[in-house]
Amino acid sequence: MAKDSSERIKEFWAELPRADEDFLGSIRDWKNVQIALENDVIWLKGFTDEQTISPEIQQLPNFLLYELREGLLFRKDALVPSKKVRTALLWTSIDKALRLTFPPSNQNFFGIDEKIEVKLRPSEEEQPAIALLSPIAEIKEIIIALPKFKLEKLDWIVINDKALFLGNPLLSLPGKTFWTKNGHLLPTGFDFEFKNLSSLLQRKYNADQDQWLLWNEDGSVLPINKNDFRKLSLSSFRLTEKAKEWN
Repeated sequence: MAKDSSERIKEFWAELPRADEDFLGSIRDWKNVQIALENDVIWLKGFTDEQTISPEIQQLPNFLLYELREGLLFRKDALVPSKKVRTALLWTSIDKALRLTFPPSNQNFFGIDEKIEVKLRPSEEEQPAIALLSPIAEIKEIIIALPKFKLEKLDWIVINDKALFLGNPLLSLPGKTFWTKNGHLLPTGFDFEFKNLSSLLQRKYNADQDQWLLWNEDGSVLPINKNDFRKLSLSSFRLTEKAKEWN
């Protein structure tokens, strides 16, 4: 006997302007919720039915809740979709993302009482680059012209309008390079102000070693799940381009 479609499990998405990011502190402990960034928009997914009607959600300003149905996003009780589902987003759990994202005015990584700021500084030591972050618009014509053997040794992931390549040797593409230190990806030419901070951050926020922590020179950081990387190939790159065009 066929199941009643009304019993299907609902999947909820939401969007919030990035300017209102601070308000997400009220739901940062909802470990089932995942978060991704797309330009000036914060995307969220994984809410339970109870969470969608909770006071914590109701008080969030400019918060738009959707139900995902067959690849389309519908507002509550709407019969017509509002937009297509976003693809090629980089998702991470909200509790990890909010712990690792700090506004430039207050980069206190460890809480009010500990008063330790995470800062990067120029380093005199040269380190080999292991990762490259490139604007997709600037590299797509180059990538499709490269031979297979130059691609197959690299892994990659899409971060908004950029591609992050990981491996050795890296491709000769425009972009920003990174070196690795204890599971961190640091801009080449930079290191932590306090070198012993590297291992401490990993033990505190990446104990399972299942993420890369991608740093900017200003001390902001993006956690990236290692399992989200895929092998670089011409077909995977073209599929991503098609997905971005659909969006």
